[in-house]
Amino acid sequence: MAASGNSLYLEDLHVGQTASFEKMVTEGDIVKYAEVSGDTNPVHLDADYAAASPFKSRIAHGMLSAGLISAILGTRLPGPGTIYLSQNLKFKAPVRIGDHVVATAIITAIDEIKRRVTLATSCVVGDQVVIDGEAMVMVERRPA
Repeated sequence: MAASGNSLYLEDLHVGQTASFEKMVTEGDIVKYAEVSGDTNPVHLDADYAAASPFKSRIAHGMLSAGLISAILGTRLPGPGTIYLSQNLKFKAPVRIGDHVVATAIITAIDEIKRRVTLATSCVVGDQVVIDGEAMVMVERRPA
C-alpha cells in the first residue's frame, strides 16, 4: 500500500521525530467506547459502583486512552498506510471524565532493511503519565 495524504515514507523518518494528539475525555466517549468494545465494566459506566472502587469515581477505559496512540500512528507519524505491528502498554494512572489526555509518539529506532520503526509512546494528563509503552510499525519506502 502506498503512502498518501500526509503520510511519511521510511526515508522521511529520523530518530527523535515526534508527534502528539490531544483529546478531552467525555462521558460520551466512555459510553461509545463501551458500546463499540463490549467492555461494560461498571467502573466505567456506573457512578455508584465506581464510588466504592479504589478509584472513587468513574474512569475511562485504558484502551480508550491507548487509542489516541493509534491515532498518532495512523494519521500523523508516520500516517496513513502505516501498518501497526505491536504495542506494549503500562497503565500507570486512571483517566477520568474531563481529563485532557496528550498522547505522544517518538521514533527511537529505524530498521531500514525490514522497514520497521520503533516508537516510545505515552499518554499524559497534566504532569501525570497515565500510559507508557512502545510501538512498532511498518512503513512504506518512497516509490522509485
